Amino acid sequence: MRVTDPQAIRALAHPLRLDLLELLGTISPATAAHCGRILGVPQANCSFHLRQLAKYGFVEDAGPGEDRRERQWRIAATTPRIRIDSGGDHLLRRQIENVVVDREMAAIRAYVDREQDERPEWREGLGLATGVAKLTAEEAAELAVKWRALLEPYQTRDDRPGARHVRVFVSVTPLGEEQ
Repeated sequence: MRVTDPQAIRALAHPLRLDLLELLGTISPATAAHCGRILGVPQANCSFHLRQLAKYGFVEDAGPGEDRRERQWRIAATTPRIRIDSGGDHLLRRQIENVVVDREMAAIRAYVDREQDERPEWREGLGLATGVAKLTAEEAAELAVKWRALLEPYQTRDDRPGARHVRVFVSVTPLGEEQ
């Protein structure tokens, strides 16, 4: 889905809305209550932000839940990947990118703070990795494509015993070297 409307782009500039989009890309359809339990936020917050996402066409009503009392939501596009086209508005693009980076850094810090509370099998397999590689612009773009392809099968799998939602973040960004 390519997003060009500045109002729709601004609608994405909220961390919970981005969390909801990512989550629905994995567990869709889901109720606001289910999303709230996974994300650790009140159902009312999820419900409000899901309605805002629906207003701009990012999510849609998926009909009533199993108990027929709650509305279910799903990603409106066949592919949950969103590409922002700010029409050259660098300030708007920077705003949404800052929200994404701040959101990911907050999630990483929250995990670091609670890491010792995790079961050993989870602590051993998780963590942070960093590195610097020397790449051309084409190789950097290729790396980003390969990364998305590597992650995709894990985003679409059904629930399995012992499976948890795991946040994964990769940034392919050049250092500030002279050209």
